[in-house]
This record gives sequence, structure tokens and C-alpha cells, in this order.
Amino acid sequence: MLADSAAFSGFSVDDPVAARRFYEETLGLRVSDMEMDGLMRLDLGGGTNVLVYAKADHQPATFTVLNFPVPDVERAVDELTARGVTFERYENPPTDEKGIMRAGGPLIAWFTDPAGNVFSVIEQD
Repeated sequence: MLADSAAFSGFSVDDPVAARRFYEETLGLRVSDMEMDGLMRLDLGGGTNVLVYAKADHQPATFTVLNFPVPDVERAVDELTARGVTFERYENPPTDEKGIMRAGGPLIAWFTDPAGNVFSVIEQD
């Protein structure tokens, strides 16, 4: 029954106006309003959509909620940094001065949206 379902993911934010501005203006994503107030959809291309909803008692996830595959993490980090994105620095896994984890596996760098949700850019061919 669920194998052919057009499933989608979602996460909450505490300030949908600030979140939408960040998604559209900083990240350059396509965002559309849903029928209910406080709901928006991120159109990530290829038929992939993510639901974002306002939640008064929002608590950001302690894990990555959205990964953006990119062909060149170094370039993506530089471009997003120029747009005002701040990349997280972690000891484990270790990240460099740009926030890129280079210690095995694909290159990846993490950042947060205005609500504190963790996103990443991850290098994929």
C-alpha cells in the first residue's frame, strides 16, 4: 500500500516569514504557500517537495533534516558563505575552518536555517 505512495518529508520552524526569506533569498529555493496558514512547500526539483510548517513550541532537530547534493562542496560552501550562510564547526566529525568535513566519506558541510534546523551540502557526482 505505501510502496507506491508519493511520500514527502517535513519539519517545523518557529518563524515562517524568516524561514521563507532564508529559503528563497539566501538559498535560492522555490517556495510556495500551502492552503493552510503557516504551511509552505519547498520545491527541490525532480518532483521532490518538503513541507515546512509553523510550530509555536518548535525545537530544532539535533540531526540533519535536509541534505543538498552538490557536485562541488568547496564551491557550494564558498557561494553560500558569500550569501551570508554560516557553516557549523564540529569536533566530531571534525570539520575544517570552512566547516567542511573531510575525514572520510563524501565531503559534507552543515549549516542551519533561522529556526536552527540542520541542513547540509554533500558532494555527489
